[in-house]
Amino acid sequence: MKIINSKIHGFLDYVVVAFLLVSPHLFNLPATTSLFTYILAGIHFVLTVLTNFELGLFKVVPFEVHGTIEVVVSILLVIAAFVLGVVDNSLARNFYLGIALVVFLTWLFTDYGSFKRYW
Repeated sequence: MKIINSKIHGFLDYVVVAFLLVSPHLFNLPATTSLFTYILAGIHFVLTVLTNFELGLFKVVPFEVHGTIEVVVSILLVIAAFVLGVVDNSLARNFYLGIALVVFLTWLFTDYGSFKRYW
């Protein structure tokens, strides 16, 4: 069941970016995990502003490609969780497993055909 349309997805993307930016301080994440989190926030922000949907600014990346990138990222975040869990601690592992789950569920419930093309 696809209950998230493109506008809601865009809003959620910006919320995730903000959450990632405050997470290192909010959860007192270790240094390596914090750096990785800031980089992830930057990448997610760039992807969002480049996506061709209502809340994208430059509309270069098709919304369907955005979705494909997100599902791949959710898988990579599971891998990162275990790498960072070894490097930093179990807090890092659990944080990234949680982020991976959120990204995957957002992908799963988003209707990638719900937007009006702008180009």
